[in-house]
Amino acid sequence: MENRRASRQRAPQLPQSRGELSAALLAALSGEDGTRLATDRVPRADPFGEDLQLALYTLYELHYAGFAGVPDEREWDPDLLGLRRALEQRFLHGLRADVSGPADVEEALSALLTEPVEPPADSVSHYLEGDGELWQLREYAALRSLYHLKEADPHAWVIPRLRGRAKAAMVAIEYDEFGAGRAERIHARLFADLMGDLGLETCYGHYLDAAPAEALATVNLMSLLGLHRAHRGALVGHFAAVEVTSSPGSRRLANALRRTGAGPAAQRFYDEHVEADAVHEQVVRRDVIGGLLDAEPDLEPDVAFGIHATGYLEDRLGARLLSAWRRQRSALRTPLQAE
Repeated sequence: MENRRASRQRAPQLPQSRGELSAALLAALSGEDGTRLATDRVPRADPFGEDLQLALYTLYELHYAGFAGVPDEREWDPDLLGLRRALEQRFLHGLRADVSGPADVEEALSALLTEPVEPPADSVSHYLEGDGELWQLREYAALRSLYHLKEADPHAWVIPRLRGRAKAAMVAIEYDEFGAGRAERIHARLFADLMGDLGLETCYGHYLDAAPAEALATVNLMSLLGLHRAHRGALVGHFAAVEVTSSPGSRRLANALRRTGAGPAAQRFYDEHVEADAVHEQVVRRDVIGGLLDAEPDLEPDVAFGIHATGYLEDRLGARLLSAWRRQRSALRTPLQAE
């Protein structure tokens, strides 16, 4: 067990490049002499493409666990920050061009609060509950590990930017996410145990090379919003969208894991979220969003944007997964069977 825990604490290796932007960045992080960052190519890059999303993810990871062989000081390297800003602007421009929805927060949330009578054809959790196979659940866990092995960390960035009721409520929810004072109940630890039950590698960042751009974008959105005070409203919106949809989705995933014979630790992760996030949903709507908008009502369109952007990127990921799985094909860049 101690060796397993240690493996999760090691900084991951740098990923493989996926284009000119990420190749130049990875060369710079590897210490290659004379490397020139390809910042001038960012305006022509696909904002949701493999190259841009990997480059952005790699830069964000310098603020989390970092990478093996990359000095910690590179986190605040001004050249890297300049590249990150250009990538963020391109990503945000793409989101604002494609994402639509009401600017009213209650209206934006209401669509998430209603469970459909018939299972929607584009819902990953409905598919996994009814028809998913164990290999598909393993792929899903591998992709989600990019976030869940640092669960709640991106949202913690917003705490210093909140005040009063919103801050108190946000800290209360994060306290639960971080195990309520018990290391063995930290949600990232519970997810690592889930991965162990599914026979997956629990080392942080292990599946980065296998993850397509659609998966990277869902994690990049959290980091982008969390690292900028100007986007505090959008991060609260993102957090609300996650909490509102988590409980019913987690119930379906727990059912899928039981049906396919996954172990008790795998089931425990989602069982924990069924109960906890049902409570969190009420707190985030009433006190986190309510407290923020009481103090800063002008942020309502930003909160709504965070809700809509979250749904947009999750829909893109869901389309990628279901398109592959329904044809009995891997949704990963590198199938798990090839490990």
